[in-house]
Amino acid sequence: MSTCWLIYTYMGCSNCGTADGKPGGCQSHGSCGSGSCNRMNVYDWLSNLPIHDPATECRVMEISFSQGSRKDFFRNTTTQIFEKGEMVSVEGVSGFDVGEVSMTGELVRIQMKKKSVEEFHPDMKKVLRRASDRDLDLLKQNKAREKEAVIRSRAISRQLKLDMKVSQVEIQADGRKATFYYIADDRVDFRELIKIFASEFRVKVEMRQIGARQEAGKVGGIGSCGRELCCSTWLTDFKSVNTTAARYQNLSINQSKLSGQCGRLKCCLNYELDTYLDALQQFPDNADTLQVAKGTALLVKKDIFKYLMWYVLPDSNKQYPLLIERVKQIKNLNKQNIIPDDLGAVEATGKPKEELVNVDLTGQFSLKTLDSADKKKRHNRPGPPQQRRDNKPPQQQRDNRPAQQQKDNRPPQQSKDNRPPQQQRDNRPPSPPRENRPPPPIKKP
Repeated sequence: MSTCWLIYTYMGCSNCGTADGKPGGCQSHGSCGSGSCNRMNVYDWLSNLPIHDPATECRVMEISFSQGSRKDFFRNTTTQIFEKGEMVSVEGVSGFDVGEVSMTGELVRIQMKKKSVEEFHPDMKKVLRRASDRDLDLLKQNKAREKEAVIRSRAISRQLKLDMKVSQVEIQADGRKATFYYIADDRVDFRELIKIFASEFRVKVEMRQIGARQEAGKVGGIGSCGRELCCSTWLTDFKSVNTTAARYQNLSINQSKLSGQCGRLKCCLNYELDTYLDALQQFPDNADTLQVAKGTALLVKKDIFKYLMWYVLPDSNKQYPLLIERVKQIKNLNKQNIIPDDLGAVEATGKPKEELVNVDLTGQFSLKTLDSADKKKRHNRPGPPQQRRDNKPPQQQRDNRPAQQQKDNRPPQQSKDNRPPQQQRDNRPPSPPRENRPPPPIKKP
C-alpha cells in the first residue's frame, strides 16, 4: 500500500455536513459519495473491505477540528466502533474537546507513517466517548466566541505595540483553553500579552506562530485559477518556492502574477517543475552564442516542449528557430574553428491563425426569389389547389415534378402556319403561339 490511496478533494459540500452528531445530506454515515464534506477531507477506499484479523486492526483514528483546519491522532480504547463523520469527545488540555472522525482503519497507519507519528506512542491522547448533546451545545457556544476573541486580541496587541498579527483563535470545546495563531516576521516577547489574554478571556492561553501560507489555508479563498486554494483543500506540506522555478518554465518574473493570496510565490509553480527539468536535460549547455558567417547569433528564448532554440543575428530583429541537433552540430563546428554559412533555421511548427473574412451578403437575395419560394410553399400545402392569378384551371398549373420531366411531357408547339415541319426553316426556332392578342388591322384597298 502507498499514499496513493489518500485522495483529497477540492470543493466543500454544505449539504453533507454533520448536525447533532449525525451525518446529514446523503445519509451515508460519514462516507460521503463525493468526499467533499469539509476541508482536507480524505476518501477511505478501504472502508468496505472486510478485516481478516481483528487483533491487528488499527485502533488509532484521525480526528479533525474546526472543519478540517487542524487534525490529530487519537487512540480508541473503547469498545465502540466509530464511523467517519461522527462527532466524538476526546482528551484535551485540562478537559475535553469535540471533533469529527475524518479517517479510520488502515489508511490511518499510512497517514501516521507520512507524518512520522508512532502508533503505540504512550503520550497519544484517547477517545473518550461519542459526543453527547451537552458536548455539542458547549462546542457551539464556545465556537461563537472565536470571532469576538480575534477582534479583541488584535486590539490588545496594537495597544502593546507588538509587531504581530493574530490570525485565528481556536477555543476548546469545554472553553478551558484557547489557541491563538499569530503571524510575525521577528521574534515577539508576548509574556505580558499572555497575562492579559488569560485575564480577559479566562482561559488557558497557547500562542502558536504560523506562516503566511498557513494563514491562507486557514482563512481560505478562491485562487486565480477559479478554484479553492490548494492550501485550504488538500495541500498539507508547504515546500519552498523561489523565482528559479519560474525561470525554468519561461515565465515572466512578475511579482503580482506569480504571488498568491498569501503574498508569497504560488505553490503551483512547483507542480510541473519536474517535467520542465526533465525536458531541459535534452538542451545543450553553453549554447548562448553561435558563430556563423553573418556574425554571432545570440540565444533569445527556448521552446521547451517543441525542442526549439530561437536565435537572432546582429543588425537584424528576425528570430530564427533552430532544432537542438542543429545547435549541437554548430557548436561542434565552432570548436573545430569551422564557421558554417548559415544557421539552418526551420519553420516553427504551429497551427496557423485563421483569418476572418468579411462577407457582404447585400444583394444575394431578391424579391423574386422570395416570392417564388412563398408560392412553392403555398402550392405544397394540403387542401384544394388554388387558382392562379391568371384564372387558369388547376390542370394547367405547374406540378412538382422535376424540370426534365416537365420538358419531356410538354405538348409539341405549333408553328405560325400550317405547313408541314419539313417545309419549315431548319435554323429558325418556332415562335410561341399567339394568345389573347388582338387581330391585325385590315388594310383598305
